[in-house]
Amino acid sequence: MRDEARAEACRTPAHVAIIMDGNGRWAARRGLPRLNGHKAGADAVRAVVESCPDLGIRYLTLFAFSTENWRRPREEVSGLMTLFRRYLRKESAELVAKGVRVRFIGERSRLGTGLVEMMEALERRSAANDRLFLNIAINYGGRDEMTRAARKLAQAVAEGRLEPEAVTEEHFAGFLDTGGLPDPDLVIRTSGETRISNFLLWQCAYAEYAFVEECWPDFTPDRLAEILSVFSGRERRFGAVSV
Repeated sequence: MRDEARAEACRTPAHVAIIMDGNGRWAARRGLPRLNGHKAGADAVRAVVESCPDLGIRYLTLFAFSTENWRRPREEVSGLMTLFRRYLRKESAELVAKGVRVRFIGERSRLGTGLVEMMEALERRSAANDRLFLNIAINYGGRDEMTRAARKLAQAVAEGRLEPEAVTEEHFAGFLDTGGLPDPDLVIRTSGETRISNFLLWQCAYAEYAFVEECWPDFTPDRLAEILSVFSGRERRFGAVSV
């Protein structure tokens, strides 16, 4: 990373990734079913996405559903998939109209055909947009992503398209779901938990982290702006020493 690019990344995070945690706890505290918390969380997504361009954020990655979330009760998983489809039907046209390019990361084969078709349609419709690059991680896990990337890289070597001694970090990164995207500068996790939960393990080698107490449905653009203000005061050395 060039010195001037590094300095700019220290002031304003171009890429923010968020682990949207606490929907279920938000609902439980109010005596509501867990799915009500997920519905409230979808409203928070809309508000945060709309705020990003004005805050200087070019890339936003949201952790929506992990490879481990299939272990949740069947009723909740089914409700979440219905909620994803409903969100895409409701929000797709507005996302496209507002210049948002949407990209989904994660393994798609386990998702329903109808949902995957909706995801792919939105990716195609928004492909020319560049006001905000929104990445939604669904059926995503960092270890799974790296395993799939390693498999693709091994295939390229086996087919003679890449020599083993020519493999670099850049080659490997290109096989990840996030190939072509900049690494996150800042990762935020809501709900007071301090785990990274298998999220963007390769990409976040030098990311800053912010763990906040608010459950995701209570997370607002104003809170995001506060976190960005704190981020701007951090010293990021990327393995080097202070000047």
